[in-house]
Amino acid sequence: MAIPDHHCDGDLMTNNNGGRNAKDAYKGWFDLSVLFLAHILLLPLWIILWTGIPVLIWLGDRGPIFYRQQRMGKDGKPFGVIKFRTMIVDAENQGPPWTTDDDPRVTRIGRILRRTALDELPEVISIWQGNMSLVGPRALDLDEQHSLEQLMPGFEKRLEIRPGLTGLAQIYDKGDDPFEKFRYDMEYLQKLSPFLDSKLILLSVWNSVIARWDHRSGKIKLDDLKAGHPDLVNGQLGSAESIIPDEGNVHR
Repeated sequence: MAIPDHHCDGDLMTNNNGGRNAKDAYKGWFDLSVLFLAHILLLPLWIILWTGIPVLIWLGDRGPIFYRQQRMGKDGKPFGVIKFRTMIVDAENQGPPWTTDDDPRVTRIGRILRRTALDELPEVISIWQGNMSLVGPRALDLDEQHSLEQLMPGFEKRLEIRPGLTGLAQIYDKGDDPFEKFRYDMEYLQKLSPFLDSKLILLSVWNSVIARWDHRSGKIKLDDLKAGHPDLVNGQLGSAESIIPDEGNVHR
């Protein structure tokens, strides 16, 4: 299940002349086209979501509607993201920076938003701004990105394209192991295409409809990850076949 050797040699998105590969050039027009069509065809739904969710959050505890955070973007450039708040006010000072199953800090409406991934709806703004894409590696917190770069050789390569609202790792990873997510991210960088993006978007919509997101039991501690994957510490990723699962193995 390791990544083929060529996945980690050189710049994945750079051609032999040192210029950027045009393989991801479709991202701009693809993302904007999908968003435009979705807003036109589903305008009543968008209105309900953009008005109903903020009202429900505010009625829950009269707290802030949005949660703002700095995330790591393409080429290592930080940018700000906005999400609907799903936890109690001042939650970061009342527990670990990650959540677990039945975390008491998650509000009632927040639990629904997480299961449907609607808490990430405001990140559409970052896509319009060009900081994110519909599909790509997940945008990580700055500290988490830096820590994993120190632990995993080549981890920064996932920043060669814009982070995504959804992606291979977000859909197929059944746990929350950064090692496995890294494998999915590198696989996506090799196989990204409008067809693959369309497939992942449809799978993501289905996961939202049946409320099967946020199945994690909590993030793995970096020390545990280091102990469990000594090959990462030694800078060896090995070689293996494609890790994109068959349709029958999709986690839904």
